[in-house]
Amino acid sequence: MTDELKKHIASAFDRDLEAIQAQILKMGGLVEVAIHDAALSLETRDEELADKVRAGDKAIDALEELLNEEAARVIALRAPTARDLRVVLSVMRMASNLERIGDLSKNMAKRTAVLSQLAQIDGSATALRRMSRDVEHMLKDALDAYIRRDEALARDVIDRDRDVDQMYNTLFREFLTFMLEDPRNITSCMHLHFIAKNVERMGDHVTAIAEQVIFLATGQMPKEDRIKEDRTSSDPALSSGMDLG
Repeated sequence: MTDELKKHIASAFDRDLEAIQAQILKMGGLVEVAIHDAALSLETRDEELADKVRAGDKAIDALEELLNEEAARVIALRAPTARDLRVVLSVMRMASNLERIGDLSKNMAKRTAVLSQLAQIDGSATALRRMSRDVEHMLKDALDAYIRRDEALARDVIDRDRDVDQMYNTLFREFLTFMLEDPRNITSCMHLHFIAKNVERMGDHVTAIAEQVIFLATGQMPKEDRIKEDRTSSDPALSSGMDLG
């Protein structure tokens, strides 16, 4: 193989990597918007905006499929070395987590129409939007860390997931209190609880993206076990029913 051909192959491979990395950032941007709009539609009871979030999830799903196809093609045709293979594998894993966050945003939006017909629970929508905004900012920073290969920023994102867990715990207890005080609040609080749980799960997926950044930057996944602050999983009071899918 001539030096000129080697350079041509290397250049083509670099273009392939740049293309899939540009797509993952595009997908990340769509997911950031989905989180924001889903939470806003809930707070303002904007069913039109909620419908937009639900429809927009198709574009996120399509990007994940495209990224997986492109990544598989790169692996098959280019036989990347260890460092470049890390990039391709990280993109595939990040795409999977972004797709799940998109699904969770869509599920949040689905409940807007239901909740708009029910009595409001004081402060709940604002609290959920604040929790969602924290996750949205975590995702933005995780994507920035990916662009810069910034291990420190990625670890900061992981640490901030504890705050999201704690907000979820607080909301969980508040919803229980509202239901105990007035049984008429039960239906609303059940829906709100599932939204809060979805946002908490979004934080977990953002954390998984940040872990991929660390893997990409260092070649190793974080060794320490992440401490979860969600203390409600063993409480059966709000653990079943009313999943809209």
